[in-house]
Amino acid sequence: MPELPDILIYVEALERRLHGARLERVRVASPFLLRTAEPPLAQAVGRRVVSVSRLGKRVVMGLEGDWWLVVHLMIAGRLHWFEPTQRVSSKSALAIFVFDSGILTLSEAGTKRRASLHVLQGTAALARHHVPGVEPLASTNSGFAAALRRENHTLKRALTDPRLFSGIGNAYSDEILHAARLSPVALTSRLTDGEIERLYAATVATLTTWTDTLRKRAGKDFPEGVTAFREGMAVHGRYGRPCPVCATLVQRIRYASNETNYCPRCQTNDKVLADRSLSRLLKDDWPRTIDELERKA
Repeated sequence: MPELPDILIYVEALERRLHGARLERVRVASPFLLRTAEPPLAQAVGRRVVSVSRLGKRVVMGLEGDWWLVVHLMIAGRLHWFEPTQRVSSKSALAIFVFDSGILTLSEAGTKRRASLHVLQGTAALARHHVPGVEPLASTNSGFAAALRRENHTLKRALTDPRLFSGIGNAYSDEILHAARLSPVALTSRLTDGEIERLYAATVATLTTWTDTLRKRAGKDFPEGVTAFREGMAVHGRYGRPCPVCATLVQRIRYASNETNYCPRCQTNDKVLADRSLSRLLKDDWPRTIDELERKA
């Protein structure tokens, strides 16, 4: 799922291309994409774009007359830009937005249709889509700590809860926790002030660094190849590969369709966390420490 750094780069690229542009027509190819019936999408046509912004993990295009197009890419949704003279690849497009400055398409990999488009009229309608999580790059240490301690959860769950923190998902939470040298299953209620300060600093540094990195990679081009698995990440998507800090093999916890990646030496005091799907099967054979893990390798 595109997260805060990815969405920011999308927003910046769209702002450069769409500010002041007129929406000339829209074609929605998937009946699952458009989630609102009123007001009708057709009434947004002909209006100019006055703003492009981020709302959590959503891309929001503001149109004249207090109209809003809210796009949530979910896990597999991606945006693509075509200049007016380019041939548009529409085969996999769920929606095509034709502006007088170019063409924006929304595609989604796989067969599950989770991406969504909401057409809204009025700031009050837009406000109802706002989940009031703390903005990590705009917060203070005290505001970050207050959000973290609001409920007692594991760190992984807390960081990815949009009601607590805006824009952080599975990938960057792994990177943040590795940078902070904290276990993904540590409970928020048991963190010391020093650990929270370290987590706050790691959150700001990780998100800022990756936003800058992605901005440089895209340059003036529209960002393509948006993925949760980035070359240069420390642990996310690197199961079985050496940690860049200590060379210990990165481990994982799998649940449902997600997984958490972590370094047992840097983050969990040499303990290998039980992976539910495997530990139930292996029972007593499940390794508890790095030494046991290496002996079984």
